[in-house]
Amino acid sequence: MKKLVMVGALILSLVSFSGSAFAAGYGDAGCGLGAIVFGNEQGAVQVLASTTNGTFGTQTFGITTGTSNCNPAGLVKLEKEREEFAQKNYSTLVKEMAMGEGENLDTLASLYGCSQDSHADFGSLTQENFSSIVKSDSTTSQEMLSSLKSEIAGNAVLSKSCTGIVG
Repeated sequence: MKKLVMVGALILSLVSFSGSAFAAGYGDAGCGLGAIVFGNEQGAVQVLASTTNGTFGTQTFGITTGTSNCNPAGLVKLEKEREEFAQKNYSTLVKEMAMGEGENLDTLASLYGCSQDSHADFGSLTQENFSSIVKSDSTTSQEMLSSLKSEIAGNAVLSKSCTGIVG
């Protein structure tokens, strides 16, 4: 009976896979350690790939971080890039935010996933809300990013056109 249940689960798993994953460069089991070990070969091997992903948790981690053969635009990676950029360019960013325009400010808008068309709106938002984004001379780059993220999320236009903000 146990073998019959296992075979049924295997058949159900194989039937329920979609073919769209092949376009992404990995098999039906998706990205993760299973994709690295078993590749995109069709058939029952994808059940092993899926089991490997589930057992080691590499798919969830890979999707979040852009590792393990998953999309390199992982959200954690994007957040870290923003933090590093803001820290290295903080004084220039603060000046450009006060003016509402600048090359570094445009780069920061891009790191928030804002479309090129919305960069002017991004600059206007930072200029109009400067005192709530940069609260004092001792505001850190991380505090600035946190406040900016809240301002973007609360803006009707930017909350829709900036795809790189999470929660």
